[in-house]
Amino acid sequence: FSHMTMAARMMKMNMQRPVSVRPGVGAPRRPGVTGGVTSPGSRMVVPVAAATSEAPPSYTKGYISRLTPQERRRSRRYRDARSSTFGKDRELGPEEAVALMKEHANAKFDESVEAHLRLNIDPKYNDQQLRATVGLPAGTGQTVRVAVLCPDEMADAAKAAGAVMAGADDIIAEIEGGNMEFDKLVATPDMMPKAAKLGRVLGPRGLMPNPKAGTVTPDVVAAVAEFQGGKVEFRADKQGIVHVLCGKSSFTQEDLLQNIKAIVDAIEANRPTGAKGVYWKTGYICTTMGPSVRLDIAALKAME
Repeated sequence: FSHMTMAARMMKMNMQRPVSVRPGVGAPRRPGVTGGVTSPGSRMVVPVAAATSEAPPSYTKGYISRLTPQERRRSRRYRDARSSTFGKDRELGPEEAVALMKEHANAKFDESVEAHLRLNIDPKYNDQQLRATVGLPAGTGQTVRVAVLCPDEMADAAKAAGAVMAGADDIIAEIEGGNMEFDKLVATPDMMPKAAKLGRVLGPRGLMPNPKAGTVTPDVVAAVAEFQGGKVEFRADKQGIVHVLCGKSSFTQEDLLQNIKAIVDAIEANRPTGAKGVYWKTGYICTTMGPSVRLDIAALKAME
């Protein structure tokens, strides 16, 4: 015994210690497992099940056990709709795709319709970046609040055109004070030096005026009318995918087709100079709570 190491002595003492299990402690957690043994030196009962035994009945009943982890995170309504959209490998014509998307827009509110278009570009290069605007013929179905940063003599005309707020130094002071009750900020070129100090506030929200977005213009009256009439901005993300709002599920099929066609034509017209070879990869349309439907871009571009 004197030659035994300290670790061996402690192990021998633990094995000789009596095991006491309190009622309810160490009970089997899995249904269907009734037996258990105590591990040496422990007060917890370890359940033991045969290696060839089947899973408990509660784990195999129903369709949930046959779903993948990704499918389990979806609602039953979404899974039922997804089963009839033919997956991601089949391209549908414009009319069929829009009709199928509208058929599964059965949420309890008026869902927005989005277009997600993947392009063969790498935006990390300057000559392959894409950012522009497009006017949707049928509008967006949303109310857009436009604020105007302009000289005081143009403020009345901007408010008459529908701007929620317009002015110069007073508007800058309101924005610095936390008044962000607007969706778009339009500025005249001569006001941009004053607007530069608002970059920390407006930049993270995507509200900083930019000529590429059409929000820096001398004609603020026309800009307000365009944004309230359905003009939207689009840009390619880091993966070269363009995400654009193109209406509401309550729109007619013809109106949605016109909006989607206008978006595709605008992306084609603003093709970056560095984009070589095949420009379009894939295109999908979907509603807010519905599955996506793959769109045949070539057929859409051929539409009149």
